[in-house]
Amino acid sequence: MYHFKTAILIAFLLAPFVQYAQHTDEINSNRPGETMSAFAVGKSVFQVESGIFGIKENHSLLNYDTNGFGLDLTFRMGLFHEQLEFIADLQYQYQNVVDHTIQYNKSALKQTILGAKFLIYDPFKGYDEKVNVYSWKANHSFNWHQLIPAVSLFAGANIISSNNPYYFSPDAAISPKIMLITQNHLGDGRWVLVSNIISDYILTDYPSYGYVLTLTRGFNEKWSGFIENQGYKSDFYSDAIVRGGAAYLVNKSLQIDASISSSLKTTPSILYGGIGFSWRYDANYKDVIIDLDNGDSKKAVRKAKKVKKG
Repeated sequence: MYHFKTAILIAFLLAPFVQYAQHTDEINSNRPGETMSAFAVGKSVFQVESGIFGIKENHSLLNYDTNGFGLDLTFRMGLFHEQLEFIADLQYQYQNVVDHTIQYNKSALKQTILGAKFLIYDPFKGYDEKVNVYSWKANHSFNWHQLIPAVSLFAGANIISSNNPYYFSPDAAISPKIMLITQNHLGDGRWVLVSNIISDYILTDYPSYGYVLTLTRGFNEKWSGFIENQGYKSDFYSDAIVRGGAAYLVNKSLQIDASISSSLKTTPSILYGGIGFSWRYDANYKDVIIDLDNGDSKKAVRKAKKVKKG
């Protein structure tokens, strides 16, 4: 989620198909927001994204208060194809609950999701933005091509243990989760808009539907910031969350971040903030080259300005 000077869309013409590189010069992280980016980390790249957070809840009707903390941990691995990424997303949460005169603790893996993401459309694939040497206006006019988003699909499963205090049923369950992901690079490349449309806990008694919208701005080569809106809707729980934060690039493979979130409802009201990091291992990654010519000669590398949501 950050203004990267990257070498992107590098691909190699391999018979009988073409691969297009998703790997960037600098780490492409989903933190600290909650959206999942459309682009994969790259074939043979392994990435860890983790953080700790504190949380405070108050329910204005049921009159209970909770305080607690949690740990987010996500593993991302690119395998088989540049466009394909496997994901394990875990979240542990501990809370102390004061409900009228009763006080108790609850803790569990609130979220365990295993799945895969595949990039099905990349608007930069085969696109070559040409400079008009005769017209300053043409070179600085709005580029309508940037309104075409990259599109990915995520499919996975929630794995819920029995007697989980954060689940609506005491029984263990495995339920599908699917997500449509879009990503736009706007303006001069410093702005990134990512959207996730989510269908969760499918085939359970309380399926959940939601969205997340994240707008990111890269300020320079190290700093970026974001604002985010997230919504849930189900018979079990509905809410809207606003979120903001910033990330700092320590080096090309390490990012640190901080964020704060608040609900718009008071049933319950939720306030939480956290810090975290993202780290990748890409020593086994091999550059992918695209054949840009119809003839025998090849341009080994084509570089384009592009920002990836972190």
